[in-house]
Amino acid sequence: MATYTKLPSGSWRVQVRRKGRYVSETFLRRDDARRWATETERQVDRGETPTKSRVARLKTFGELIDLHIDDMCDVGKSPLRSKAATLDMLRRHLGKCNMAALDRERLIRFGRDRAAQGAGPVTLGIDIGLIKLILSHAAAVHGLPVKVEPVDLARIALKRLGLIGKGHERDRRPTQDELDRLIAHFDANPRQIAPVSQIIRFAVATAMRQEEICKARWSDLETRTRMLLIRDRKDPRHKKGNNQRIPLFAATGYDAWAIVEEQRAKRSNDDDRIFPFNHRSVGTAFRRGCVDLGIHDLHFHDLRHEGTSRLFEAGFKIEQVALVTGHKDWKMLRRYTHLKPEMLHTIQAARTA
Repeated sequence: MATYTKLPSGSWRVQVRRKGRYVSETFLRRDDARRWATETERQVDRGETPTKSRVARLKTFGELIDLHIDDMCDVGKSPLRSKAATLDMLRRHLGKCNMAALDRERLIRFGRDRAAQGAGPVTLGIDIGLIKLILSHAAAVHGLPVKVEPVDLARIALKRLGLIGKGHERDRRPTQDELDRLIAHFDANPRQIAPVSQIIRFAVATAMRQEEICKARWSDLETRTRMLLIRDRKDPRHKKGNNQRIPLFAATGYDAWAIVEEQRAKRSNDDDRIFPFNHRSVGTAFRRGCVDLGIHDLHFHDLRHEGTSRLFEAGFKIEQVALVTGHKDWKMLRRYTHLKPEMLHTIQAARTA
């Protein structure tokens, strides 16, 4: 039974007591209070958890996105850059869509539109997965009457259409000539402020990611053991606390420790970063250098690929390579083992020596 009380402020407090359950809410208008009370009593009769009025008023998918973000921020898990960008994209494409209208057909149309804009099979799969996460969060945490089955059906349809699937494993490796040309190009450019040539050599020497290189700190360098602590390495399951110590050696054709010493000699301020430059600026310079030299389809991340492959070519075992690259799942290293056929001569010679 619902009880209505007019407060001194003019608002209305409604209290619902039914089947041992008690809930209350406050509304500006009595009609709003009555509608909420009626729906609350129906939910209790169906054995459902009553929905708070604020949540019950949510109508669009964009509001569900905001609800999800607010909840995650409340527990200290605010979306990081990649997820935040995807949520912004979903808000632009589906934010005004009524929850009831977010059916299988609408989701398939969204998938076709994203594919037409250039989204690949893996990217679209991530988009659909995030849509399901938002809907299931609203249903599980807040008891909203939203369905996730249309998302599952849309995923099946998009997969049959070839719009969702596994990505193509990239196997592009720079040739030594391409590396030499890039290094010489940046060394010969007096206007180039960032030491891109050293960063290229360091990337191959350590198999570190572009952002990791530009975040590496002098205070995390162990001179006696020639070890470097990399903080918060990328991990799809754990976003924080993935610190790892790696050796700085010369196993890939470039001497990581010698490069650090080069940077130490050039150090002119108190900046704790070994390479005190924005990683995006380094990436931009690298792409521009490739264009200037006519080097096609080479990404900075391919240098990590090259460094990892050279570790295998140097004879290191998969568990040893993982100590450098940070891969926790050794299966992920398989895509980095694109050994050059001519290296088999070197490996065989080392075994018979």
